[in-house]
Amino acid sequence: MNLNAVGIDISKGKSMVSILRPMGEVVETPFEVQHNSESLKNLAKHLLHLDGDTKVVMEHTGRYYEAVANVLFENGLSVYIVNPLLIKAYGNNSLRRVKTDKADAVKIARYALDNWVELREYGGADEIRYQLKTLNRQFQLASKQRTETVNNLIAFFSGCSGLLQQSSP
Repeated sequence: MNLNAVGIDISKGKSMVSILRPMGEVVETPFEVQHNSESLKNLAKHLLHLDGDTKVVMEHTGRYYEAVANVLFENGLSVYIVNPLLIKAYGNNSLRRVKTDKADAVKIARYALDNWVELREYGGADEIRYQLKTLNRQFQLASKQRTETVNNLIAFFSGCSGLLQQSSP
C-alpha cells in the first residue's frame, strides 16, 4: 500500500502543496492552490484519488490554515495540524538554508513521512477548542473595553467636578 504525505505550506491567500511517498518518491512536483471554495474542493478531490493512504499535514499558522483544513477534512481527508516550531526544527542539519514555499511544502511532507504514526488528526474537538478560544478572546476584549470606558468616565467626571468647583463662588 502506498503512503502519500501531502505537505501544505499555508500563506494568506494561497498554499503550496507537495506530495511525497517514502524513499523520497515525488508523486507530483509542488503546485499552488488558491484559497477559494472551488480550488480547495478540487484539491480535496485530487487528493482523494491518490492511490493508498493519504495524510495531509500543515502548520498551525494563525488563522490562514483553518479554511484549508476545514474543506479538506469535510471532504473526507485525514488532516493533521502541526506546531510550526516542530517543522522549523525538523531537518535543520543542512548547511544550505532554502526558504521558499515549495521547499517548505516539501519539508512538511517529509516531516509527515518521518512522523507518520505520531501525527494527531484534526477533527471536531479542534473546532470546539477553536470556538472556545474565539469566545475567550472576545470576552477579554470586551472586558478591556469596559475597563477603558469606566476609566474614561471617571476621568471625565473628575474633570467636570473640578470645573464645577472652579466656577462656584
